Amino acid sequence: MSDTPHETDPAGFSADSGYTVVGGGAIGGTLAFALAGAGHPVRVIDTDPAHIEAIRARGLTLARGGHRQSVRVHAATPDEFDGPVHRVLLAVKAQATGDALRWIAPRLAEDGYVVSVQNGFNEELIAERIGARRTVAAFVNIFADVIEPGVVLDGGAGALVIGEPDGAPVSERVRSLVADLRSWGPAEASANVEGYLWAKAGFGAMLAATALADASMADLIDRHAPAMDALTAEIFDVADALGITLEAFDAFEPAALRRGADPAARRAATARLTAWLRTQAKDRSGIWRDLAVRHRPVEVTTHYADVLVQAARHGVATPVLRAVLAGLGELEGAPELMSEDRLDALDRLAAHPADRRTDGSPRLDDTAAPAVRSWLAAHQEDMVADLAAYTSQESASDDRAALAACLGWLRGWLDASLGAPAAEETLPREETGDILIRRYPATGGAASPDERPVLLLGHYDTVWSTGTLADWPFRRDGDLITGPGVFDMKAGLVQAVWALRALDALGLPRPACTLMLNGDEETGSLTSRDAIVAEALDSRAALVFEAAADGAVKTARKGVGLFTVTVTGTEAHAGLDPTAGASAVEELAHQILRLGALRDPGAGTSLNVGVIEGGTRSNVTAGRALARLDIRVATDAERRRIGAALAALRPVDPRTSIEVTGDWNRPVFERTAGVAELAELARDCAALLGFELRETSVGGASDGNFVVAAGVPVLDGIGAVGSGAHARSEHTTVGGLVERAALTATVLASLARG
Repeated sequence: MSDTPHETDPAGFSADSGYTVVGGGAIGGTLAFALAGAGHPVRVIDTDPAHIEAIRARGLTLARGGHRQSVRVHAATPDEFDGPVHRVLLAVKAQATGDALRWIAPRLAEDGYVVSVQNGFNEELIAERIGARRTVAAFVNIFADVIEPGVVLDGGAGALVIGEPDGAPVSERVRSLVADLRSWGPAEASANVEGYLWAKAGFGAMLAATALADASMADLIDRHAPAMDALTAEIFDVADALGITLEAFDAFEPAALRRGADPAARRAATARLTAWLRTQAKDRSGIWRDLAVRHRPVEVTTHYADVLVQAARHGVATPVLRAVLAGLGELEGAPELMSEDRLDALDRLAAHPADRRTDGSPRLDDTAAPAVRSWLAAHQEDMVADLAAYTSQESASDDRAALAACLGWLRGWLDASLGAPAAEETLPREETGDILIRRYPATGGAASPDERPVLLLGHYDTVWSTGTLADWPFRRDGDLITGPGVFDMKAGLVQAVWALRALDALGLPRPACTLMLNGDEETGSLTSRDAIVAEALDSRAALVFEAAADGAVKTARKGVGLFTVTVTGTEAHAGLDPTAGASAVEELAHQILRLGALRDPGAGTSLNVGVIEGGTRSNVTAGRALARLDIRVATDAERRRIGAALAALRPVDPRTSIEVTGDWNRPVFERTAGVAELAELARDCAALLGFELRETSVGGASDGNFVVAAGVPVLDGIGAVGSGAHARSEHTTVGGLVERAALTATVLASLARG
């Protein structure tokens, strides 16, 4: 019997006695098949509708040795099942753990638990979401694969070890689980699951490296011993720093693969491993299949996030592991670039490694930067959830009540994310949103001689009118995120907060930071300009979380002048007395031609006459006319030239008069030496993170203009990656959230050092 939509108590299934397998792929499908075959009630929850429909129609099928066998299980997508769950085997891809836990948490019985039968280190995240007492640790080494909807290929013998987290003694629930899971094969109980997980991290790194080429795992491991030896040595160096006792499993012998092990013993252990691999039904890894067959992102970066985090904390360099992860990233979407040349390059890198151990101090280096990115990648779904919640807080520049409500939400979110600040100030504003200033002290052993804070500058108002969410809510479609304000600039603030969280989580240094948020940027920052300048003068540098320009940071912005040219003439009847009047409209036309001559594209100066008003009726000589100007200049010299020209305007018709009103709304943001130095630092940080960072100049202005004019270096455009500001096409990306948060974190950590 199959589940029906929103079924809460399927016939024949007891929440207390049955198993719910969340993720019915290779591992989950294999274990679900075994449990159901042994008579246990099993429910499979999977996000792939085709997989679920196939299981409902034909049962869950295991292919083994040319034969197929099917068992009946309950099957549903997450949206179709609302009932409680008790014993959960979590078998989703590591990067989907956060989403799966959001589904599990409200449905999990108080005395229920979740077992992570996944690749990688996931227990800490599970315990964080549902509590340590409802978390069970597991090590799984099952060579299986989904070969078509509803069908799992059995990969042969493997290993499965269950235990309580953090090395606690084996409990009764663990013994019960092991007894049931022996329906699959040689399941065991252990108080050292962590030792198995770290051993598998070494084995898994070898398999990950083989996915760089299109050849069998065993052959590539045999042919590239230097790279394979270096990978296991790097990972086991980290395990040693943590005091982990590694455990052998299947044909993998970690003791023989540690750094300094006897070379002959190492070669013999590797030979036994590759001989065992050749007995398996699969000759290529699941990572290879994700790249070459399924054409989807690999989960291996998430697997090794904790390894890189701990390496950074303990000063262990991991150059070969990082090269493998970078290579796999390059192959996502381009599997045709697989080549054994990549493993040859790993062999060369292994032969000439960088220093394997630093002094252990928390500092930014080529190990810490990837650790930052990996940590953030592991939390990308939490970042998306924060952006969704923030976007749901409407904050139109002209709706003071909405701005106040949004700022209240921000205070609560900031407290929950970063803890209470060392100090907080709220600067009230009557017509616009209040200004929030929060001060956070330096942490992690920051050693910069300049103790002044770094200003983190952003705005929480948007151009979108209250009520826009009703017909244009936050939406995510794969990597794409849309919604009012996501690009300008709600994603920027989410990235800033998660950058600080990453540094704290990894124990990396950060400088003292002042977070300043204003609620009138979209209307010119007229009520916050003075406060921004005052705060800037007490800061060593500023990061402005406005959106990027096609991925580039902004190191120059034009100054903006908003002026009105008003001409006063003399009214008269245009037919009865045409010479008595002095036309303000005609005079304004002369002046517009003069104004046009002030443009200098080569110098970056633009002048737009955007609005013209004048006259009352067609038969009346116009007594008044005006033009509203938007002027943009790239240098202060041009600002002075334009200002002098406006002041020198004289009428062609002496019977008319001219008045120029307005001012420079934003000063020029020039690429000063300090700005250039910050941009160079950001480029270096981006290189450590594995991407190239460009810089550009733009015509639009931001609050960064005020800061540069005050003589303080600024890195602007470090916010969202995407486009469509102020338009219904506004969007950002999930990948951009991670990349820019990592960039912010590495820049801040670098500033903390000097």
